[in-house]
Amino acid sequence: MQRGQSHGHASHHEAMARDFRDRLVVSAVFTVPVLALSPMIQEWAGVSVQVPGGKYVLFALSAFVYGYGGYPFTAGLLREVRSRAPGMMTLVGLAITVSFLYSSAVVFGLEGSLFFWELVTLIDLMLLGHWIEMRSVTGASGALEALARLLPAMAHRVDADELAEDVPVASLRKGDLVLVRPGESVPADGTVHHGSSSVSESLITGESAPVSKKKGDRVIGGSVNAEGSLYVKVTGTGEETYLARIMTLVEGARRATSPTQTLADRAARLLTLVSLSVGALTFLAWALAGSDASYAVGRMVTVMVITCPHALGLAIPLVVAVSISIGARSGLIIRDRTAFEELRNVDTVVFDKTGTLTKGTFGVTDVLPAASYDAATLLSRAASLEQDSEHPIARAIVEHALDKKAPLQRASVFSSLVGEGITGEVDGAVVRIVGHAYLASRGQVPDNAAVEGALTEEKTVAYVFIDGTYAGAIAMADTVRETAADAVRLLKEQGIRTLMLTGDNWAVAHAVAAQIGLDDVIAEVVPEDKGSTIAALQKEGHRVCMVGDGINDAPALVQADVGIAIGAGTDVAAASADLILVRSDPAAVAASIRLSGLTYRKMKQNLFWATAYNAVAIPLAAGVLYPVGIVISPAVGAVLMSLSTVIVAANAKMMSFEG
Repeated sequence: MQRGQSHGHASHHEAMARDFRDRLVVSAVFTVPVLALSPMIQEWAGVSVQVPGGKYVLFALSAFVYGYGGYPFTAGLLREVRSRAPGMMTLVGLAITVSFLYSSAVVFGLEGSLFFWELVTLIDLMLLGHWIEMRSVTGASGALEALARLLPAMAHRVDADELAEDVPVASLRKGDLVLVRPGESVPADGTVHHGSSSVSESLITGESAPVSKKKGDRVIGGSVNAEGSLYVKVTGTGEETYLARIMTLVEGARRATSPTQTLADRAARLLTLVSLSVGALTFLAWALAGSDASYAVGRMVTVMVITCPHALGLAIPLVVAVSISIGARSGLIIRDRTAFEELRNVDTVVFDKTGTLTKGTFGVTDVLPAASYDAATLLSRAASLEQDSEHPIARAIVEHALDKKAPLQRASVFSSLVGEGITGEVDGAVVRIVGHAYLASRGQVPDNAAVEGALTEEKTVAYVFIDGTYAGAIAMADTVRETAADAVRLLKEQGIRTLMLTGDNWAVAHAVAAQIGLDDVIAEVVPEDKGSTIAALQKEGHRVCMVGDGINDAPALVQADVGIAIGAGTDVAAASADLILVRSDPAAVAASIRLSGLTYRKMKQNLFWATAYNAVAIPLAAGVLYPVGIVISPAVGAVLMSLSTVIVAANAKMMSFEG
């Protein structure tokens, strides 16, 4: 996906908005002389404007407004009739056509009153209402279209001599090396070839803090380089980019239907038929009551205009567009709208462990100094010795020391013995780090309750000796995500039960569960049984949301009422899920449930307004309050109909959400 290729949906609405605006301006200009020449307006104003062939001039001006300004509605009428799907355009098209034909017949000899001034003002107001609507729809979709504009138009492609040449982003290919200077957008997905910087991915993933990038790290096309220059090896272009996949998923969700949308569509079609029927009955009733034809036509036209199912037809799509946009900005990609609506009803959330509640990477969990040492000294000496090693244990110890701001010194006389450990001098002291298996084979494991507890939880333990004396141990495991406990707390506040479903052993699973406060644990489950475990929960009457990231989570994601894939996980998990969390943040699950509930409430509010409005508007337009002197003209009906649409659109756009 290159810049500009995903603007079709928004551009369509923008073009329609411009068309309605242009037709409105021209029609409004022609409306002025129509009003000036209309006998009823002159009578109301107490003036008399006479021109040669006045009624024919009035006919010509009105015919232009009907043909040009009314074209979107008459063309829509023909489309809906051909497709046998009468709707809003059928009502408006019939209303203005009946008004025009009746008034034209009066000009050419039929006895009655001219209806031209109401015809042109009706068209003007309908154009105004549709222009406002198109602007609302475009605004609701704006956050999604902004994604398509994140990619720059040009890129700095680097040749074999490391000379940068500006080329269109569309010409980039896999394997190309590009230079991204500070402040520039990354032109395509890739990995850092060399250089280091921090990159802002907030507009794509919703992650507010800049993400550090160094050699080998993945960068996303459209993210913004904040500091140093990066040389990026391109791994994906066009439709293969991460941004393009997000846009495809979002667009698919926006175009899809859901049970609530289907209900609204059926109601809108039913309302169209009701409007046509009531309009015809209204005409007959007033005609039989002795009213003149022009008055009966006016009542019929008002009924058809005021009961247009526009607000009802927009009630759901506008809320969906806004909620999908909010989700995309917050890092939630909705693949299945039905599942998203169902999310508000879940009572049980089941988490995978590795990669979902935990980071899926080695990290220090405990620093356990011996009695004669403190934790800071133990960590500093161990990290100083390990800082030049690429072993996972070494990286975990060094990263933890850096996080704790422990001072590091250079080690000397360094040596590594396979299967034993490493040794070296740090600040004049001989430091040795060995594993549990090495000491256990010699019966030299120190007697320490804290260390035994770490081993019981199946953590990896590295023992540190300084100048031949046991100084303490450092325990490591797959580290729990910082937001995991918050995720569980937020879900419990919503009355939702939280479980862990994992293939890990009982001790490890329960240690993680206790740390973050889960309600229950289902451990030692093989991948092929994860789906049946979810099914068993459903048979107990629970509505289950499964959250996972791996290939082994796919059966459970499919079986669950709602499946949520952590975005950093595998493509298989993402393809099996209904929703995707772009960030690997389990706390976003609770936010997604809240967004689902908020979206549904907005849908209900809009549906209530649209149906309640029509329940009042239909009898009012038909003239039930005529005995007390209240009569609504077609123009006023158009105002009320447009106002109902604007209210529905405004209610959708006012939806705010803090993820």
